[in-house]
Amino acid sequence: MTNKSTIFFLLLGAVILSSCGAGKKLDNANAQIADLQSQNTQLTSSNNDLKKQVTDLTTQNKTVTDQFNSYKVQCQKNEQELKEVNDAMNELADNVMALQAKIDSAEAEFNSKGLEVHSENGVVYVDMQDNLLYKSGSAKLSEDGKKALGNLASVLSEMPKLKVIVVGNTDTVRVKGVADNWSLSTERANGVVRTLVKDYNLDPARLTAAGKGKFNPIGDNSTEEGRAKNRRTEIVLNPDWERLWESVKKQ
Repeated sequence: MTNKSTIFFLLLGAVILSSCGAGKKLDNANAQIADLQSQNTQLTSSNNDLKKQVTDLTTQNKTVTDQFNSYKVQCQKNEQELKEVNDAMNELADNVMALQAKIDSAEAEFNSKGLEVHSENGVVYVDMQDNLLYKSGSAKLSEDGKKALGNLASVLSEMPKLKVIVVGNTDTVRVKGVADNWSLSTERANGVVRTLVKDYNLDPARLTAAGKGKFNPIGDNSTEEGRAKNRRTEIVLNPDWERLWESVKKQ
């Protein structure tokens, strides 16, 4: 074999060997590219999932924030409404105490003669024993009774919205000349109302008369002392609950 032939074959072998090496590198490179493309696809999918989660969380956060803000506004509104109602009730309580003090002062001369003023649950009570208002077994008012009612009327005239309920009460002893003690208690309450209207010019629309007879005792009817307590006329002074109720209904 000539030298030229030898060189040719050597060169041919080198080319063949070189070709085989380049092919393997190309295959490896293609495999890496395919792997990278697969990883990129997975990362893209994961990224899209994360973006969706972020979007969902953002939406949920906005919903929760809106709900919280709405709740906060409602709480502030409720607090303001509660404050207004409490202020109205405190004002009412102050008015009740002031009313009680006024009546106590106006009726001072009768405090030792069977007249008592007290308040309970926002209502003022003026209790008058029958020995102050009437003769025994009678519905006719005494002079002291009329004077005590006049003192009360002077206070009530300053408070035209105050409602007045007059309730007659008796003991269990039957009184001659009347149908029953219930009738006597009712007529006594009517007599007080008539006097307040006719003699002291109170608006009759403010007044209510009622009789409970022997059915509302505060003392023991088996004793003289207890029966004396039960023979009484209660004058119940209701404050302006209507104004308070209207303020509550507005809330």
